[in-house]
Amino acid sequence: MEQAESPVLLTIEQAVATVTLNRPRVLNAIDPHMARSLADAIERIAHDGTARVLLLRGEGRAFCAGGDVARFAGEDPVAAVEAIIDPFHSALRALDALKLPTLAAVQGPVAGAGFSLATAYDLCIAADDAVFTMAYSRIGASPDGSATYRLPRLVGERKALELAFLAESVDAAQALALGLVNRVVPAASLQSEAMSLARRLAQGPTAAYARIKHLVGRSLVNDLSAQLDLEREAFLAGTRTADFREGAQAFLAKRPPQFEGR
Repeated sequence: MEQAESPVLLTIEQAVATVTLNRPRVLNAIDPHMARSLADAIERIAHDGTARVLLLRGEGRAFCAGGDVARFAGEDPVAAVEAIIDPFHSALRALDALKLPTLAAVQGPVAGAGFSLATAYDLCIAADDAVFTMAYSRIGASPDGSATYRLPRLVGERKALELAFLAESVDAAQALALGLVNRVVPAASLQSEAMSLARRLAQGPTAAYARIKHLVGRSLVNDLSAQLDLEREAFLAGTRTADFREGAQAFLAKRPPQFEGR
């Protein structure tokens, strides 16, 4: 693990890579150092070889309150924003390229870039005290962090525009109803519930998960015929894997499969 004062911590244990946003005194607001550290952590996971799932969490009472707005109010806001947005977007590109399942565990304020970050993960589990706010328009800004790509796909174009225009807060129950999150759990059990889900994913057929991610992503741009061709290709590729052989044998033997992610 990195030093405790690092803005982003990374641990890899039992095939679970846990990334922790670690600026709790400022509600994990993203500054240039955090953005660079986040990109670095994701790149390290990609090249690690032992991680089979990525879990993102925030230290303290907030997941992430967004960009460090105090930096934007100086004499050169363009440079201040560039110093954050460029490495932040590098982190999101690296995240999108990961072939692992990714899970965000969020609590308290989930705002601005923190909102964007939560939507970029494959799955999201929220504490019942989580509050989601796009926030950008409150400072006269437009969204970043892939929000305008992810959000319409999650909630539809019209709702995405409403959330971005009005920047009204959405509580955890509303977020679940909208499809922003997969599960809502008591705040006191968020971390244990998230780790339990992460370990379940890590024990699963992670090579198949990678193919599933690719298929679902392409479904948004493919026509039906192209998608059927891609499904066929992915299914046949899967039959050549050790996990497919293990899964089929375990099914016939009526025992739990022991997947290895290959």
